[in-house]
Amino acid sequence: MCKITTKYFKLLIPLLLLATVVCAQPKYEVRAVWLTTIGGIDWPTSYAHDGMGIAAQKRQLTNMLDRLKQAGVNTVMLQTRVRATTIYPSQLEPWDGCLSGKPGTSPGYDALQYAIDECHRRGMELHAWVVTIPIGKWNSYGCQQLRKRYPSMVIKIGEEGYMNPERLGTADYLTNMCEEIVSRYDIDGIHLDYIRYPETWRGAKSASNITNIVRSISRKVKMYKPWVKLSCSPIGKYDDLARYSSKGWNARRQVAQDAQGWLREGLMDQLYPMMYFQGNNFYPFAIDWQEYSYGRTIVSGLGIYMLHPRERNWPLSEVERQMNVTRSLGIGHCYFRAKFLLDNVKGVYDFVKRFDRYPSLIPPMTWAQSIVPTAPTTLTVAHSTQGDRLEWHGATDRSDGPYLLYNVYASPETPVDTEDPGNLIATRYLWQRLTVPHSQHARRLYYAVTAVDRYGNESSAIQERPQASNMPLRQPLTPITQNPWRN
Repeated sequence: MCKITTKYFKLLIPLLLLATVVCAQPKYEVRAVWLTTIGGIDWPTSYAHDGMGIAAQKRQLTNMLDRLKQAGVNTVMLQTRVRATTIYPSQLEPWDGCLSGKPGTSPGYDALQYAIDECHRRGMELHAWVVTIPIGKWNSYGCQQLRKRYPSMVIKIGEEGYMNPERLGTADYLTNMCEEIVSRYDIDGIHLDYIRYPETWRGAKSASNITNIVRSISRKVKMYKPWVKLSCSPIGKYDDLARYSSKGWNARRQVAQDAQGWLREGLMDQLYPMMYFQGNNFYPFAIDWQEYSYGRTIVSGLGIYMLHPRERNWPLSEVERQMNVTRSLGIGHCYFRAKFLLDNVKGVYDFVKRFDRYPSLIPPMTWAQSIVPTAPTTLTVAHSTQGDRLEWHGATDRSDGPYLLYNVYASPETPVDTEDPGNLIATRYLWQRLTVPHSQHARRLYYAVTAVDRYGNESSAIQERPQASNMPLRQPLTPITQNPWRN
């Protein structure tokens, strides 16, 4: 099956030769992380039995989000449906035990709502990561509860339980799960995990069964909130290529996961292929994903866990090379998983902070909505020796639709260049006022503000009008993570 064209194949060698050179940082790029809740292996690492336990879990999560923000992450994939269990009060499935320590028992707060609020305060997107087909060990709590209610919908393979992709009710049930999340929460995306046949499935596999599930979920999500991104994490190789074999492990033929077809049909907005490979098992397939993206967003799933000595003990240079090559292809990056990044295994966190020194905006969903909002109005800046206080009036042309957010830029030059990501100091900002504190040995800054809708479309900028000033010189600031001036 010939997939990589001569044009893209010829790109491969020079890309690899230049991989040690850090590519220029783009203004638009998805920088994501999978934050796992199953067993608390990323979060939480303690149980919530009372107010102190709840506070400890919240404190741990906000500390993690602060560090992820500092590393340039703009999208958090939070494991929300775990194994026929949830981290929010669902009407369909019981609580997972990762929060309270006991499956089916509430931790005393809504972890999903808290995570959404904290991500949005930091200008980050929150995508609800929904594990679809696997439902855990056969005698685990979630699996037991689901098979009691829907015995014909659940199958056993070995010691594991799975939703049967060949039962019509499976699509309806998973669609209802996603509908519950989208209708109740201000999420930015639904991320489908393991939306495929189990690799241990006996007998023939039909891609149409999986596609029917995806199609049902897509229609329901877009009916409620068309700006919510639908994505999935397919096997890292779509199929064999003309020059490179998938070595018996690919999405299309091994597990009936027609991910590129979902992009072509418009059922998905983003793909996060799990590209936990090296060398020729990575680079040609990365090119293939991008070549057949059909204008949607591709984000490479990077197996940074492979850096750990107890895994494959990769050198850090392998991850560095993969990030440089995928950036040169216009592909984003998503780390699997949060703990390995935050633990700075082999210095990966330090490298990521250098690689993603400036913030990035998430690529707009122009296929869903391409009309940009009007710019904010009447930007005022009050300069003082303590800090600059910005205030602006928001655009009003989307008052009957999803709310607007704001991007704030700062530069010692005027007018501020809003195409330079190095000038971004706040992204997807919720408020219409901001205080920028001064730093020592600083220089005067000018400001510009744009409006951005939930699809990611950005308006033109309103610029600060330059005025004569005796203010001390100031140097550019690091990006702001939260609003320091509230009402």
